[in-house]
Amino acid sequence: MEIIFPLYMVAFILYTIRAIRGPTVPDMILAVDCMSFDIAAFMAILAVYFKSTYLISGAITLALWAYLLDIYIANHLTKKEVGA
Repeated sequence: MEIIFPLYMVAFILYTIRAIRGPTVPDMILAVDCMSFDIAAFMAILAVYFKSTYLISGAITLALWAYLLDIYIANHLTKKEVGA
C-alpha cells in the first residue's frame, strides 16, 4: 500500500504535463481520460478500503463523465459538429 500512492502521484503529474503541453488534441484528451480513470480507480480502492458506498458511486459517475468526454470529442473530430 505504501507504493501505490507515490505511483499514482507520479502518473498524475505526468498526465497533467501531457494534458497541458500535449503536442496534439488527441494526446491531451487521452491524458485527461487517464487522469479521470486513475482517480476513479483510486476512489474505488478507497471505497473498498473504507466500505463506503458514496465513494464508489462517485467513482462510477467520474468514469461515466470521462466516457462521455470521449464520445463528445470523437463526435466533434469526425463530424466537426457537436450535438448532431
